[in-house]
Amino acid sequence: MSRILVVEDEPHLAQGLRFNLEAEGHAVEVVESGEDALRFLLKDKRTFDAVVLDIMLPGKDGFMVARELRDAEHFVPLLMLTARGRPEDVLKGFEAGADDYLPKPFNLDIFLARMRSLLRRKEWLQAANGGNAKTNEPDVFTFGDNVVDFGKLRISSGKRVFQLTMMEGDLLRYLIQNSGRPVSRKAMLENVWNLNEETETRAIDNFIVRLRRYIEKDSAKPRHLITIRGLGYQFVPTPD
Repeated sequence: MSRILVVEDEPHLAQGLRFNLEAEGHAVEVVESGEDALRFLLKDKRTFDAVVLDIMLPGKDGFMVARELRDAEHFVPLLMLTARGRPEDVLKGFEAGADDYLPKPFNLDIFLARMRSLLRRKEWLQAANGGNAKTNEPDVFTFGDNVVDFGKLRISSGKRVFQLTMMEGDLLRYLIQNSGRPVSRKAMLENVWNLNEETETRAIDNFIVRLRRYIEKDSAKPRHLITIRGLGYQFVPTPD
């Protein structure tokens, strides 16, 4: 799992980026200013595999952040996002140290493809450390051959053990809490992640695909996490 820092002061865009990156399996943190990004990366020396960096930020803009990082010999991959898509701005971004540059508005699939490219580049240069699951008081749910430990964010399915991301755990908990009734994508967005319905919902389907791989004996023929056509999804703890 890669760790990505999103530096974006527009809350709606920052939430959408976070949601879709986490749907791809990444761990994401968001800050709203260049100063906070530099503090994370240079002062606190927090490790990230890539940075999504807006240019139009309060205080230090994205160009300044990129330049300071490179001057400090910090070479985390940088993907710049900006409404300033003129050729001279693109060149300025590359000169400041950006690895890639994407003008707003952008296509989500293109953004994710660019991010995958940056992360591959990072892997080629050096391996980075991942995060640790947080252990809390016991919080376990059992169904079929599956045991879900929400405290450890872990699923045991027969002899297989899967580590969950926070977003996967939150979604699975919500579906279990609503066992036996259909849950719409809109409801998942609003009640699990507090996102408005305008956020792209393709990521919901990606989450469902991954959860099925964890809990279903045959993910192509799901019995616990079924599709309700035209409505959404439904969790069934004890299928017939």
